[in-house]
Order: sequence, then C-alpha cells, then structure tokens
Amino acid sequence: MLGQDALARLQDAAVLWSVGSGTAAQVIEAACDCLIAGIDSPTLLILAGISPVKGAESDELRRWLEGALSELSLAYYAEGSRESEEEALRIMARRLLAQTIAPRDLTSWAYRYISYDGTPLAAELIALDNAYDFVEAVHDWQPHTRSETRDIDVDVIREARRLLGDATTAEKD
Repeated sequence: MLGQDALARLQDAAVLWSVGSGTAAQVIEAACDCLIAGIDSPTLLILAGISPVKGAESDELRRWLEGALSELSLAYYAEGSRESEEEALRIMARRLLAQTIAPRDLTSWAYRYISYDGTPLAAELIALDNAYDFVEAVHDWQPHTRSETRDIDVDVIREARRLLGDATTAEKD
C-alpha cells in the first residue's frame, strides 16, 4: 500500500467512525497500514497500538485521533458534527462513483447514518431511499426486476456527482 493510499484510508476511516458508520478497529487498522507504508509520527504509533478489542477502544481513539491526524496534516472531524457528516457523504459518493457500492447502498447509508436530522446535503439521498422503499412496497406482492429501480439509480448517481461538485458529469447518464 502506498503512503498516500494509506493516509487516504486513515482519513476515510476516521471520518466514517466520526458519524458512527465505521468502527474504532477500522481506524486502528488504517493507522497500522500507515506505519507499514512507512508513515510515522509519535501519536500515530500510539493510535496504531490501541487494542481493537470491543469496549474502551473508542475512548482511547477519542483521546489520540485528533493529534495523530494533525501530525499527518489530515483533517479532524469531531464526532457527530455537520462537517463530519458532509465529508462522510462525499466519501460514500466517491465509493458509489468508483462502483464499490451500489446506488441503493448509498441511499440507505445516508438514511441510517445521517438521517433527516443531519446535514441538509443528505436530503436528496434520503428522499431517493424512500423512493426505493416505495418501489419495493408497490411490488411487495409480486417480484420486480431491476428495471423498476433503474431511474432511481440514475438519480442517485447524479446526486453523488453533485455532492462531489462534478458539474461536468452531473447531467450525464
């Protein structure tokens, strides 16, 4: 794993943890990957050494994460902050466009981890999640094919592009 890839993975893991979507163990593993890639800092060593055993690992992570990210010139997003929600949305939108998650995965993730109470940037994805639910409810009594959700998929991809500020491709589909 290249150094920049390891740093990006640590940044993403920290952001997703801050919105409750990722685990402390994923952040710790990403910190270990940074060390393996040759990236080193005093607080990163501490972060990588946190026991990933369920329980107090999140408390230890809270104690050391901001310092480790700062030493590596990475952004720190406070748990549950609007900034963390917005950055997490962008991470998940990039995953969709990289085709590592499906459109429905993005909308259900936004509904679960951001919700209506979170950043307004998630509102369209949450509405599209409801559209998927509606199609499933209408077809509950009979099997439906992927074609019924294809238009919703297109809208989700368009919204992901918008979230990433990709004006040149936001209208393509």
